[in-house]
Amino acid sequence: MTKPLPRKIAVMGAGSWGTTFAKVMADAVAENGIAVQIWARRDDAACEINERHTNSRYLRDTKLPQNISASSDRQEVLAGADLVVLAIPSQSLRAELESFKNLIEPEAVVLSLMKGLERGTDLRMSQVIAEVAELPAERIAVLSGPNLAMEIAREQPTASVVACSDEATANWIAQLCSAPYFRPYTNDDVLGVELGGIVKNIIALAVGMCDGMGMGDNTKSTVITRGLAETTRLVLALGGRLDTLAGLSGLGDLVATCSSSLSRNNTAGRLLGQGLFLDEVNDRMSQTAEGIKSARAVFDLSRTHGVDMPITEAVVMVLEGTLSVENMAQRLLARELKSEGELQ
Repeated sequence: MTKPLPRKIAVMGAGSWGTTFAKVMADAVAENGIAVQIWARRDDAACEINERHTNSRYLRDTKLPQNISASSDRQEVLAGADLVVLAIPSQSLRAELESFKNLIEPEAVVLSLMKGLERGTDLRMSQVIAEVAELPAERIAVLSGPNLAMEIAREQPTASVVACSDEATANWIAQLCSAPYFRPYTNDDVLGVELGGIVKNIIALAVGMCDGMGMGDNTKSTVITRGLAETTRLVLALGGRLDTLAGLSGLGDLVATCSSSLSRNNTAGRLLGQGLFLDEVNDRMSQTAEGIKSARAVFDLSRTHGVDMPITEAVVMVLEGTLSVENMAQRLLARELKSEGELQ
């Protein structure tokens, strides 16, 4: 049976990606008269979205559709919403979700846009949602892929993946975010889709460090390729599928995040490569670079499952001050010689 269209879509988070995805959904459902409402932490952000239809702090002069509104009142935003989209910094998700889980409609589906691993528990965001909100797997979905917010806000064509264990739910969400410039595919490998989006941020930090040190394309290509190999090892060890990593949420997201100046993680890595301390990098960044927050959790997860992830380990050592950026490449190149096939 076809799932009915939602009465309303709530987007929790008014950052660049939350606002951009709200625009995608509003454009996709405009003809159906479905309202999209954004929860903004700051009253002034909500007022700007309502009065000027812009979110200039994150999206400059991008005009938002008329069927988007905003509020700083969680209860108002969640009331009547059959789809709840979470666009909250990953390390804040547990506390934020605890504060409004009882406001989520009884049969609502929750979609995660977040690409992080919770520190201390090593849980993926879908697992945090399931634990905190006590939702079954068929009501939790994730979206991942090459999602550089500013490009999508400018309506430059892109594609992404909606993953859910329930095919009907994944197809329903895909229908709701199928805009002329945004093409969603579906997948039931939630673990693989999520981990691809998480680890690529760490690899992008490493590529950014190479950029900051003035290294060339050969070096960066090597890091991207070997980064995909270690991501694949982790996903397969945890039960994900190889074909997922060859798709949009794996290779596609990795290439976009590692190569674009719009990537927060690439930018953070580049600043580290230029000699800035981590505190200075955080001060300069207006938005969260999830790789900085998730790197230790990913490395801990890899050690728990006996997975070799040398690039992730080196990034963690740089972030924690036990390895200099200058010595990172030397450390990676000094590893034992092996057949390339052994490293897959």
